[in-house]
Amino acid sequence: MLNLIRNNDGIVLVTSLMLTLISLTIVMALLYMVAQGIKSSGQLRKYHTAVEASYGGTEIMVKDIMPIIMQNYSSSSFKTTVEGAFTGVSLQMLSDSKCMRRKLTNATASWPSGCSNTPNPKNSPDMQITLNSASGSPFIVSSKIVDTVAGNSDTSGLQLEGSGVAESSSLLTPQHIPYIYRMEIQGERQGNSTAQANIEVLYAY
Repeated sequence: MLNLIRNNDGIVLVTSLMLTLISLTIVMALLYMVAQGIKSSGQLRKYHTAVEASYGGTEIMVKDIMPIIMQNYSSSSFKTTVEGAFTGVSLQMLSDSKCMRRKLTNATASWPSGCSNTPNPKNSPDMQITLNSASGSPFIVSSKIVDTVAGNSDTSGLQLEGSGVAESSSLLTPQHIPYIYRMEIQGERQGNSTAQANIEVLYAY
């Protein structure tokens, strides 16, 4: 009986199995880390692409589309006029001229019930543009004015009436207090809701 207790046969096998188990655990951990790294890199690439599309859409909307809207929001052909000026980006004006007029010239509390001010730009957006991608589906950029602080700017696009420093005039020039709009903008790859980015813009006019 004493000889059986002191018998070390099989200890090498047990040690080998333990070392094998530890090695397999390390290998599986490394494979998991590599897989997670690849997944994270893919998600980060999608996000960066969506961010760039959102910034591009924001530049077009704020610098090009909004000035045209300012000059035509009261026109009966508002939708046709604005969309016709930006056929290259497939602009869609989804808010009518009445809603846009109230959003552009009245504080948020004075908007009619049909004008959405929820923070999600995909929910009843004011406008959408389509940006083609070098590879894959295009990006849909949605924009919505969600808050307006009323000022005294001239929304026709013309300067306030007044005179220069070297001129003399009996007209009083009011202090310029711009309208300030908070816009929510979202860029999303068509058919892939995981590739999206949101931007908030303060626009003063």
